[in-house]
Amino acid sequence: MQDGKNLVLAIVLCLLVVVGWSWLGERMGWVHRPDPQQIEEAQKQQAELQARQQAEAEAVAKAKENPLPMFTESEGKDIVIKTPLYTAKLYTGGGILRSFELARFKTSIEPGAPLVNLVNKQSASTAPFGMLVNGQPSWSTGKWTCDTADEFVEIAPGQNRVIRLSGVVAGLRVVRELTFDATTYQVKEQVKVSPEGGQSQSVRIGYTVGADASNAQGGQYDAMRVGWDDNGSLSEESSEDKLKTGVMATGKIFWGGAMSTYFMNGVIPGSPDGVTVKGVLQNDVYRVALEQAPVTVMPGQESSVAVSYWFGPKDRHLMHAVSDELAKSVDLGMFSLIAKGLLWILEFFHTYVGNWGLAIIMLTIVIKIIFWPLTAKSYSSMEKMKRLAPMMQKIKEKHKDDKEAMNREVMALYKTYGVNPASGCLPLLVQMPVFFGLYQALLTSIELRHASFIPTLPFTDLPWLADLSAKDPFYITPLVMGVTMFLQQRLSPPAADPTQQKIMMFLPIIFTFLFLAFPAGLVVYWLVNNVISIGQQWWMLNRGKKSAKAS
Repeated sequence: MQDGKNLVLAIVLCLLVVVGWSWLGERMGWVHRPDPQQIEEAQKQQAELQARQQAEAEAVAKAKENPLPMFTESEGKDIVIKTPLYTAKLYTGGGILRSFELARFKTSIEPGAPLVNLVNKQSASTAPFGMLVNGQPSWSTGKWTCDTADEFVEIAPGQNRVIRLSGVVAGLRVVRELTFDATTYQVKEQVKVSPEGGQSQSVRIGYTVGADASNAQGGQYDAMRVGWDDNGSLSEESSEDKLKTGVMATGKIFWGGAMSTYFMNGVIPGSPDGVTVKGVLQNDVYRVALEQAPVTVMPGQESSVAVSYWFGPKDRHLMHAVSDELAKSVDLGMFSLIAKGLLWILEFFHTYVGNWGLAIIMLTIVIKIIFWPLTAKSYSSMEKMKRLAPMMQKIKEKHKDDKEAMNREVMALYKTYGVNPASGCLPLLVQMPVFFGLYQALLTSIELRHASFIPTLPFTDLPWLADLSAKDPFYITPLVMGVTMFLQQRLSPPAADPTQQKIMMFLPIIFTFLFLAFPAGLVVYWLVNNVISIGQQWWMLNRGKKSAKAS
């Protein structure tokens, strides 16, 4: 009863302190109470925020009701533009891409496989490189001329070429200057707009890109999706149900595009402020439209807007040359800093050995050397635990009806012999960020796409580890990896808890099934890691036995 009275008294005293302090603060000037004008200003800002959010919601609903227009051919001709990196076919009736074939990438590792074409017949129907003027498709409503009569343009290494298209769209004179560069997959564009009449106009320029799923392997590791960078953060949407109704974002948008794990058809605004990006799955094509902030064009004056496109592989080094935000389209996950470091080491080894599989093995050895002091401490602790097992069993039998006493005596035993029961798990926990970093690095790195380790199964002509970004076709490496995990467990002291013993027994089986669909490069890393760990455990056990005999 007294405790209840004390609790009530404490609550009353707290209320008196809070209320009294506020009252005294106002009288003495310590506490500032906002004046009515500040309150009115805050309410006004809140109302503006709600109105803006409502306008964005209405814009999303309108975008879903009105899908992006398809390509309707206007008068023009095809121009083939060939560089060392790609061969593009541009239609002068609005500047639409007919095809974009990459010179250094094939669709598969099969002999005679065709080159990757980022714009095929299906995706060409959605007007990639298409320009929207105040929401109207310039490729079907405008009349266009081209400054060159050439139908084939070859650009030598280190050179570039400007293709200039002039047209009239929605009462505006529009000039599109497309710069194709032989050293990059970036195509720059300068759009110049001026009104035909004598009145100024507010003009909002938009651009469209698109790609189907033909260059994505499918599944969780290489799914086709729509992506964009919103204020420095990567956003992606791969759900077909959501994309059929459409997705949209407005704000500081650095780029937007249709992409797989290894390739992207994207558009990059000259200024990210006030940009709207829309994504939709239409006729099995992942389409993206990006609209820049409106510009006011005056009679007799020409307003200029900059934009560029990225049609090519998601190569971090080449993308960094365009912008840091564009390079974020290569998703290295939450441990991106570790992933970048591991990729750098991998690339370093590859320059010397010329084989990505050997580079992964060398990286694994380096990681094991770095973690060796921690691993050795762990093995030593595990060996001590093994020696203490009979004593622990006696303690359990002694205090089988008193868990508190049993735990107290077990902890005293650990302290006496200097054993940390958690140290056996510590190396695995520390290495998990490295594993996840390497997982993302091997999964997303364009360098490992179709990279070969052992092209054929020994003594046969059957393709084996010919593509480290794909799973092992015969499941040999994941099965061997499972065996090595089982051997590791046999060398380790058994867990004291029977339930834990059963879980550990099933762990190699679970890991084996998990790794069956993993990229072969990652399985090679884990397999080599296990083999080295077995060697380290065997050496530590032998050293422990010799020390025990000597003592």
